[in-house]
Formats: sequence, structure tokens, C-alpha cells
Amino acid sequence: MNAPQATPSQPPKPKLDAGSWPLIKRLVLDQGRQHLRGYLIALALMAVVAAMTALAAWLMRDVINRIFVEANYAAIWWLSGVVIAIFVVKGFASWGHAVVLAHIGNRIIAETQTRVFDRLLGQGVGFYANVTSGELVGRIQKGATSTRDVLNLLATSIGRDILTLVALVVVMIVQDPTMSLIALVAMPIAAFVVKGYVKRVKKVVPREVAGTVGVVSALQETVQGIRVVKSFRLEQAMRARMVHHVVEVEHAANRIANVASRPVPLSDTLGGIAIALVIMYAGHNVIRGGETPGEFFSFITALLLAYEPARRLAKLNVDLSAALVGTQLLFDIIDVPPDELDPPGRPALQVSGGRIEFDKVTFGYRPHEPVLRDLTFVAEAGKTTALVGPSGSGKTTVVNLVQRFWPLGSGRITIDGQDIAEVSLASLRDACAFVSQDTFLFAGTVGENIAFGRHGATQAEIEAAAKAAYAHDFIMAFPRAYDTQVGELGTQMSGGQRQRIAIARALLKNAPIILLDEATAALDSESEREVQRALEQLMRGRTTIVIAHRLQTIVAADEICVVEAGRVVEHGRHDRLLAAKGKYANLYAIQFREV
Repeated sequence: MNAPQATPSQPPKPKLDAGSWPLIKRLVLDQGRQHLRGYLIALALMAVVAAMTALAAWLMRDVINRIFVEANYAAIWWLSGVVIAIFVVKGFASWGHAVVLAHIGNRIIAETQTRVFDRLLGQGVGFYANVTSGELVGRIQKGATSTRDVLNLLATSIGRDILTLVALVVVMIVQDPTMSLIALVAMPIAAFVVKGYVKRVKKVVPREVAGTVGVVSALQETVQGIRVVKSFRLEQAMRARMVHHVVEVEHAANRIANVASRPVPLSDTLGGIAIALVIMYAGHNVIRGGETPGEFFSFITALLLAYEPARRLAKLNVDLSAALVGTQLLFDIIDVPPDELDPPGRPALQVSGGRIEFDKVTFGYRPHEPVLRDLTFVAEAGKTTALVGPSGSGKTTVVNLVQRFWPLGSGRITIDGQDIAEVSLASLRDACAFVSQDTFLFAGTVGENIAFGRHGATQAEIEAAAKAAYAHDFIMAFPRAYDTQVGELGTQMSGGQRQRIAIARALLKNAPIILLDEATAALDSESEREVQRALEQLMRGRTTIVIAHRLQTIVAADEICVVEAGRVVEHGRHDRLLAAKGKYANLYAIQFREV
């Protein structure tokens, strides 16, 4: 019988062909609405900036006509005072909206990163088996900043650039409608040409993100595997890998810069043509038509001040497209449905004795590759059940399924008669204490790592657990004792020390079900004896499933199950299995013949 495939959520796949406006709408409703008050304040301040900019341009008419044409000495003082006031107001308004947008942007980054992390915590183990940590880091970093950039681009484009441009165009039209028509004819041409650059940006930005992911991954692998790197002299190989990704990011960034900057020459050229046409028209009217030059200077000032906001608006679609790619990468993670979201109202697991039963369980990590095949066995309440067998037979998978790290293919697992698929996940995992052969320590102190076993544990309880795991003595030998930093992934500790800290963490949890996956594999013989005594105390009266390759560690187990090709082929106590001269006896003979 082929095992149905485990179906955890798959890692996010980019959907970069999605339209921009639905994504912008979602972003505005999702994030923009939360910060509406802040954005309204920023828009109001930007409106003040736009009004002051237009007023400065309007004032140029009186500066030229009153001071330079009419030679009005008093006008020098009051016009100078007005100019100072205009730019003081503009300066404070510019500072205000910049600060407000910065605070909103930082809040958006913080909220987005927290939201994505919460979504990642809701994913099952299968999700992480199909995605690299470097990819997740790259997506979160790029996506959070892109989310902020999109909203800020929209806010500044509407509040600063559009309002400023509209105000300046009003000034230009009031001064001379004909000159305004001449000046504004270039805008549609620029907008049409810029539209063609958007697709190019959408193609290049994912390459930059992929390169960034490669840089993060190469750095993580080098740091975490530094002993292997040094031992096998892989420095040049890792450097070549890093350089490849760095160059990839550089090339992609250069292409983005090239595409994003291409509208600039066109904008400058069209702007220059518009200004030249205005000068020719206005010069003719002033020299031949007898008009005062104040209106012309006011108009040309408004036109020059309108140039920068007009150019930014011309590039807006390109800039938005680049930022929306990163935003989509983030939403691709957020949109993955969580694997471990319990339906409301599920009952809590009630552990009376802790009897665990596997009933015809079939499971495979990939389709048509079953790991467990109709696996059936019972771990009696308060007893120790050992699983032995060759590597790849499915022993570790059993421990994973008890904790619902993966969904079952078929069959059922019960604890005290309760199907674990029908109880709340939190209560199930609260009932289990797990020590893996792959010991993991979090960044922090020794005491903090042990305290993860139970929230709110006192220092006395932490030390008691460490003593039971025979870890207290070596911890106290450190200069800072329980406040000693373990280093990234516990690199400041030896393998045996890491394992005993992990056992202390499990001891502190004091759960009724104990799951040990090669829990003493990293210990030397002396430490193994000490920890074995501690484990015997831990297991007494609790249901325990032990996975072991070294059979001498499980000879006292109440039940030994020999697992082969995903099935239990033999079970019984140590002496009975030896007498049966079957699979277990053969494994035992091989191990002790090697010893």
C-alpha cells in the first residue's frame, strides 16, 4: 500500500504577474487604514508645503514688478518678510510630514515582520522542510521595507507632488493660460514613454531578491558550518559562492538603477524644451507686447518649481512596481494557510495514564515513498517502550507523529483512547517532553535555555532540573554559571553539555509523556551513565518512547519494538527477544561483536 503524501503548506511561490492595483488596494486597506490618522496629518502638512511653494512662485510677480520695475523701496521690506515667513512655514511643515511618515513607516515594518513571524510559527514542520531560512529572511526583509515604501510613495505622491503640482499649475494658468498650455504639453509624452519601463523593473527586481537570499544563505552556512569549512579547507569555495551571489545582487541593482533612471534624460529634455518655448513666447510679449515682466518671472518660477514633482510623478509607476514586487513576496508568505491552526472548541487532551497506541498508521513524506506501513504497536501507560532497528526504518517518524509535526496519511494514534488528531494541539504538546538527537539551543544563557521547558520556572527549579540531568556541576564551573551565554546554536558548549542542557529542559517540563530520540548519543561513556540514571528517574511512572541505536541503553525497557521498513516485526522484553533469535538478537549480536 502506498502512503498518502503528507500535505503541509508549501513554501511561498512568487505571483509577480498579479496586477498592481489589486495589490495596492489590499495594502492600503490592510496597512494604510490602520495608520489613517497619521497619514491624514502628513497629508495636511504636505498640503501646507504645496501651498507655500505656490505662494512663493506667485510672489515673484510682485517682487519683479514692485521692486525692480516700480522701484518701490518699501516693498523690499515687506516682500522680504513675507518670503522669510513662507519658507519658515514650509520648513517646519516639511520636517513634520517627514517625521510622521518615518514613524508610520517604522511601525509598518515592525508590525509586518511580527505578522509574518506569527504566520511562520503557525506552519508545520513540513513547511520548513521545503524552504530555506535564507529565503525567508530575504523575503521578510525585502517585503517589510517594500510595504513601507509603497505606502510612503503613495502618500508623498498624493500629498506632496500632486498637490504641489496642482497649486503651481494654478499659478501658471492665472498668470498666462497660453504659456501654461505650451509648458504642459510635454507631460503626456513623458508619461507614455515611462509606462514601457514598468515591465522591465518587474523582471529585474526578483533577481535582486534571489541574489540577496543567496547572500544570506551563504553567510548562514559558513557561520554555522565553520568547523567543516575550516576542516575541509572550503574557504575559497564558500568565498566563490558568496561572490557569485553578491555579483548577482550588484548586477540586478545596477539594472534597476538603469531602468529607473531612464526617464530622467527624457524628462530633462522635455522640460528644457517647455522652458525654452515659454521664454520665447514671454520674451516676445514683454518686448513687443508691452507686458510687465513680473507675470513672466512668476510663471517661470512656478514652472521650474513644478519640474521636480512632475519628474517624480513620471517615475512613480516605475518606483511603485519595484516596491510592489517585494510586497508581493511578503504577501505570498502571509497567504499560505497555517498548518497548525486548531479549529475552535477542540477538547484538551486528558492524560490519565498516558497509553499511546498506533493503529495501522501509514505515512510518507513524499508520494509513493511510504516510511510507515500499517504500523501498529502500543506504548503502555507508565512504561518504557523502545524502538530499535536500522536507520531509515521510521523510528524518528514515530516520535514526530506523536507530536503531530506531520499529518497522518492513514490510521490513527490515540493517547488514553483519545485520537490526537481530534484534541487541541497545545494540550497534546504540553503533555510531551522531547529530547532529540539534534540538540538545539537558543541564543541566550544556559539558564534561559533550561527555562524554556516551563514558563515561569524559578531559579531553584531550573537548578534542580540541571542537577537531575547531571549538568549543574559543569554549569557552575563556568565564570558566569547559569548566566553563561551558549553562543549561536550552542557553539560555546560541547556536544555532551548541549545534550545535558536539553535533558534538563525536558526534566523541567515534567510532562507525563517522554519522547527520547537518541537522547544520550552525544555523550561519552561516563556522562552517559550519569544521564542514564537521571533519565531513569525521569521515566519512572511516565509513558516513555525511546529511540536507540545503542541497544545497551534500552535493555531494561518494558517493551522493545523492532521496526523494519515501517513495520514492527518483533516486540517483547530484552531477554525474550534474545531467546527468540530473531531480528533483535541479530542486531544485538552485531553490536556487541563490534564492541
